[in-house]
Amino acid sequence: MEKSLRNVASKKRFLHLVPIAFITYSLAYFDRANYSFGAAGGMAHDLNITTGVASFLSALFFLGYFFFQIPGAAYAEKRSAKKLVFVSLILWGLLASATGLVHNVAWLYPIRFFLGVVESAVMPAMLVFLSNWFLKEERSRANTFLILGNPVTVLWMSIVSGYLLKVLDWRGMFIVEGIPAIVWAFFWWKLVENKPEEAKWLTDEEKENIASEMKEEQKGMIKVAGYKEMFRNKTVLILAVQYFAWSIGVYGFVMWLPSMIKAASHMDIVATGWLSAAPYLLATIGMIAVSYFSDKTLNRKTFVWVSLLIGTIAFYGSYLIGSSNFWFSYALLVIAGGAMYAPYGPFFAIMPEILPKNVSGSANAFINSMGALGSFVGAYIVGFLNGATGSTQASFIFMAVSLLVSVLLTLMVRTKKQASLKTPENLKAKAVLK
Repeated sequence: MEKSLRNVASKKRFLHLVPIAFITYSLAYFDRANYSFGAAGGMAHDLNITTGVASFLSALFFLGYFFFQIPGAAYAEKRSAKKLVFVSLILWGLLASATGLVHNVAWLYPIRFFLGVVESAVMPAMLVFLSNWFLKEERSRANTFLILGNPVTVLWMSIVSGYLLKVLDWRGMFIVEGIPAIVWAFFWWKLVENKPEEAKWLTDEEKENIASEMKEEQKGMIKVAGYKEMFRNKTVLILAVQYFAWSIGVYGFVMWLPSMIKAASHMDIVATGWLSAAPYLLATIGMIAVSYFSDKTLNRKTFVWVSLLIGTIAFYGSYLIGSSNFWFSYALLVIAGGAMYAPYGPFFAIMPEILPKNVSGSANAFINSMGALGSFVGAYIVGFLNGATGSTQASFIFMAVSLLVSVLLTLMVRTKKQASLKTPENLKAKAVLK
């Protein structure tokens, strides 16, 4: 395929699919992260939620999220990512709105858990979906624009939620913010197809070229018969633990940032919303820049560990400053938030480059499920430490240590295609290939 034609086809796919993927994941993240604003905006007071219960509720989402990652990816790989995401959009929109109807804290437990269950399918399904459409040199950017829905959503959600809380209340905020996911489900169903060969907006020549290049990418990889071999892959296991530690820092930050800023600055909820948005603006810029240079150099690992190291140092700096200078400490939190988000695109581009398509989606799902477990730990322990100590210092050092562990594990990763699948079947396959 000529380079000019290839660039045109790539641009066509990006313009059609990436905005749709972005909006879809944005809505998922919107209905996940607005809990932190509800808690800071009166829900905890109205429902008599103690600090310990608040920590558990914020973390309970990730427990549900943990269990259904791999089944979701398997369904998307074998059947239909399109159908799975469509059903998930409707269900999580209903559950998100139902949060605003609760008058007893007991109802929040099943709602938060099942919201996690429903949303757990979305990330692996979307990664499988994008891997069906984009080539190696495009994948980090495609993944980044998907996950960009995370910081960009929190950026505008922080501001919108602050105003909704002021104009309505926390109940109105949840009810209103659950509706867009239900409406978008029908746009998703109309606009996307699972694979290029099903798309009516591509020419037959474009479909054949994409299929040919996808097939060419798979030639250098040894086939893996099933998921058992995937779990013996040293790289997959290291990245799973790495993502666990990384997610402790990310979601300890996301779920408690509004409460920490409000407590430290003594500002109202609208000002807190604006201040909470700044880290996600930096994250948006960082994610785009890092994914661009990662695809340009085809270097994934370096961009991941360097970004996370910057986040580690920033958290540690906030710990050292303490409450003596709010604005300096806040500036370091902005840097920490931006740095933690920046390398998501390169990170999730690693699996499709070292494992064949029949298991790479499930490998990403396994890694993401470990991230969900880390998110549970981060959201719960950060909330617990803030309540138990009466300050944010202990939680800052906790998040710094977690990120440092993820940096060290990233440095241990081998990202070449051989992927260390040293099972008897693969050793035999290698011998045949030779």
